[in-house]
Amino acid sequence: MKEKHKIGAIQMATGPNVSANLFEVERLVRESVEEGAELVVLPENFAFMGQEDRDQLAIREADGDGPLQAFLARLAKQLGIWLVGGTIPLEATNPDRVSAACLVFDDRGERVARYDKIHLFDVNLPGLDERYHESAVIEPGSQPVVVDSPFGRIGLSVCYDLRFPELYRRLLDEDAEILVVPAAFTAVTGKAHWESLLRARAIENLAYVVAAAQGGFHVNGRETHGHSLIVDPWGTVLAEVPRGSGHVQATIDHEFLESVRRSFPTIRHRRLKCDA
Repeated sequence: MKEKHKIGAIQMATGPNVSANLFEVERLVRESVEEGAELVVLPENFAFMGQEDRDQLAIREADGDGPLQAFLARLAKQLGIWLVGGTIPLEATNPDRVSAACLVFDDRGERVARYDKIHLFDVNLPGLDERYHESAVIEPGSQPVVVDSPFGRIGLSVCYDLRFPELYRRLLDEDAEILVVPAAFTAVTGKAHWESLLRARAIENLAYVVAAAQGGFHVNGRETHGHSLIVDPWGTVLAEVPRGSGHVQATIDHEFLESVRRSFPTIRHRRLKCDA
């Protein structure tokens, strides 16, 4: 494994037109690769954000077969990169639900991992008439996922997962070195908590964090926070894009990661374990 790799995160404000969204994804990924990215992370719901959450049912795909999965595989293979495909709706065990699946493709276009979002955003935002009920449409996953790559061990998570540090401890227990977070944080919660949570996950796990976000105003009236960023194991923000479509790149340095874990061994000092 090389000691240094450049990793990119894509940001966009997805709408209901799948073709237009995929065109924008490909443009941004190609730009990121032109700037040296070898691993690129897409945001949650990169392909589609409809008027209502239930609109996802119309574009759900069978696992392993569908145009969104084919798009991700083709793009990864053509560009010779590893691609973390944000989330796409796949068929669930309940016919009235979808799985919010984060798929990882290697540089040959082969799928090497699938993670289904575990924590679902069922909240009423304090002081606002703004409510979310993801569990009405999404069937939660149950298994943490870490995948080997040329860049290190990658731990997968999605958006609301970020608020549950026990998930990231599980990923750490499976030797995760890079934590990816495709997301669509609301403008309100993002302003209050987004960067703080991402930096906390990096610091407490002494890991790189790559967060690819939705950022801007959407056709359905929703506003997302943006501020896609990459954080190093010391909690330093290496790169950030504020709002709208864009991308960021940063170099991850395994020698630095290993030196921090060696000289500041908080991971080895753990005394309590989270229950499985």
